[in-house]
Amino acid sequence: MDDINRPAGLRQGAQPVDHPTGRAGRIGVLLLNLGTPEGTDYWSMRRYLKEFLSDRRVIETPRLLWWPILNLIILTTRPGRKGRDYASIWNNERDEGPLKTITRAQAEDLAAHLKGIAGDKVTVDWAMRYGKPEIRQRLQALLEQGCDRILLVPLYPQYSAATSATACDHAFRALMDMRWQPTIRVSPPYHDDSVYIDAVVSSMKRDLAKLPFEPEVILVSFHGVPKEYLLKGDPYHCHCVKTWRLMREAFGWPEDKFRMSFQSRFGPDEWLQPYTDETVKALAESGVKRMAIVAPGFSADCLETLEELDVENREIFLHHGGEQFAYLPCLNDSEDGMRVIRSIAERELQGWL
Repeated sequence: MDDINRPAGLRQGAQPVDHPTGRAGRIGVLLLNLGTPEGTDYWSMRRYLKEFLSDRRVIETPRLLWWPILNLIILTTRPGRKGRDYASIWNNERDEGPLKTITRAQAEDLAAHLKGIAGDKVTVDWAMRYGKPEIRQRLQALLEQGCDRILLVPLYPQYSAATSATACDHAFRALMDMRWQPTIRVSPPYHDDSVYIDAVVSSMKRDLAKLPFEPEVILVSFHGVPKEYLLKGDPYHCHCVKTWRLMREAFGWPEDKFRMSFQSRFGPDEWLQPYTDETVKALAESGVKRMAIVAPGFSADCLETLEELDVENREIFLHHGGEQFAYLPCLNDSEDGMRVIRSIAERELQGWL
């Protein structure tokens, strides 16, 4: 159509003169992890804990009962103590928690890997369910870069409503406010993925070979959840047991040498058992002198591994008669860890690349 015959208000390309500009045609990948406070001071910890413990996916206690407990007791006493725990593992150089440092590194590695496959067609970003960077903001940033197809990758090997689901909830709430929603894919849990199991076992074998002793027992510790969640249908316990079984079979060890437990229980309710701290204490009191502990349910080291396992449970073991204790690190952004994340991303991006 030439300018003489073009209807008023249209420009070349048949778009209205006031048509908003937009970008499209790119693919986004958003890594999702749990979160970390912005600082170790009282108010930073309070903000983080309030957001975390106000999540109905995490705490299912009726609000009428939970509100006074949370606001009048927990948020008054817990921030100071947890702040000191975070300070003991804080990345002072970057002034951030180690979970943030590691998740950023994972995203950067994946971005470089996908660039080698798809050039500049894919943008990789990362976000936290609690704290910063916020999921809503990073989704918006991907949209502004022209990503109309986005893959969400929850970095939780075992699915739970309190981890994978709440991260996706947050993303979906952001989508509800968007006029032009991107097409979304969510990567599934990978608790029994052969690449993941092989990576965890390979990493453990290398770390075990570096130890000055041979453990009599290896304890595989997963983050706990209330037992009630299992009874309501959450598959988390089953996913953890399968991960542990596949790891044990890969090592070829009997159950009495390769055990599993659940850590980080909170409050008076019964949680998934056996409990990690009680198991560590019982092992030491039964005469076990050398043990190692690993946490394959975490994709990156954080407070629950670096402080709770490597410090608190080490002290429990040594105090009750144990002599040699080792914590084996998470996969993090190691070559084994990135092999898992790359495999997930490549598989879930099929048909888009």
